[in-house]
Amino acid sequence: MAAQAPTDELKKLNISDDAKASGNANGKTDAPKNGDLNQDEDDSEDEAEGAADATATAAKKKKKRKPKKKKKAPTEQSDPPRVLISQLFRNNTYPKGEEVEYTDENRYRTTSEEKRHLDNLNSEFLVDYRHAAEAHRQTRQWARKFIQPGKTLLEIADGIEDSVRALVGHQGLEEGDALKAGMGFPTGLSINHCAAHYNPNAGNKIVLKEDDVLKVDIGVHVNGRIVDSAFTLAWNPRYDPLLEAVKAATNEGVKQAGIDARLGEIGGHIQEVMESYEIELNGTTYPIKSIRNLNGHTINHYSIHGSKSVPIVKSNNNDKMEEGDVFAIETFGSTGKGVVYEDGEVSHYAKRGDASKVDLRLSSAKALLRVIDKNFGTLPFCRRYLDRLGQDKYLLGLNNLVNNGIVEQYPPLVDQKGSYTAQFEHTVLIRPTVKEVISRGEDF
Repeated sequence: MAAQAPTDELKKLNISDDAKASGNANGKTDAPKNGDLNQDEDDSEDEAEGAADATATAAKKKKKRKPKKKKKAPTEQSDPPRVLISQLFRNNTYPKGEEVEYTDENRYRTTSEEKRHLDNLNSEFLVDYRHAAEAHRQTRQWARKFIQPGKTLLEIADGIEDSVRALVGHQGLEEGDALKAGMGFPTGLSINHCAAHYNPNAGNKIVLKEDDVLKVDIGVHVNGRIVDSAFTLAWNPRYDPLLEAVKAATNEGVKQAGIDARLGEIGGHIQEVMESYEIELNGTTYPIKSIRNLNGHTINHYSIHGSKSVPIVKSNNNDKMEEGDVFAIETFGSTGKGVVYEDGEVSHYAKRGDASKVDLRLSSAKALLRVIDKNFGTLPFCRRYLDRLGQDKYLLGLNNLVNNGIVEQYPPLVDQKGSYTAQFEHTVLIRPTVKEVISRGEDF
């Protein structure tokens, strides 16, 4: 999810075994013992004994049942994704992201016993992050096939979000359930000159077209550990240079990330790679520009935007990456001006973590704030999420919360009309021993 750089125009944005039915019906009876009887009696008893044995055997055959076969644990994902990630990976052994060893003066960290001990203390942190990351990978793997021209944005958003909730096992319909695991923020589905923060509200009629460039920004959280990763899809190959430029720029940002790396210098490396590309559209060649007022950012527990920003142009920001930080390294490229502004219908909201206590006078605002606190906390949400909780006629109360500084709204961010924008993003854990690109997958 994009973070805006501070400008005069814009505010900073801050997924039983069945019991064996064993029919141990022991119908066998003890054979009668013979006493001092004559031969006829012996014969009669033999016949009776044989009949009893036959009856017992028949009863045994009749009652004996074959045990039911155990249900096999699922070994692969369904289409659409509905198999729990925890069933595919038992005992919390989720796949690691891409682990990259530190270099130069931080090379010692890879083998340091002290740093390994610190890493081990974070085992629950890593389990939650890897769980969320695998849900993200499997959702986007399916989404890449599902998203095609002709689909509505509502179909795409519902498909992605239903998959995430199914994979982490929390539908978010019961009070507090969405805080355990699920969507880290509303799915971004931003088309063409719209770079970020577009999510369809109920009734949206937009249909994806063959010549569109679609940014897909997905957030997944488990216990408040948010994986933020995005990619761009285009079906016309003429946009390939734009996508290649932004993907390469993001990978450069990931490469430069690490303990003690200066954020302003990372921005310079990103810009250099991004702006080495150009694209020809309708006979005109356009330089691909970094969108200079959009940034990467740190991710905090239950909060998508932390206090540090990663610029995507060179800057004088001397803040450093530090051990324990979690960063969303995201870059945006544009064929337009390389600057975005707010425009369009709002869908994204989030309760401010630093909101001061306000004496709300509007009863609908008070009621809605209770719903937000109990279901989202400081996680971003959208109007469709309120709809699925059964809330209605809430816009007046929602706007009141925004006006009182309790809830932040995030309008769509757009470059000039007629331009095209692209986005790629990864979440990186700055661990004591290595950096882990937690969202890395085979796709990007």
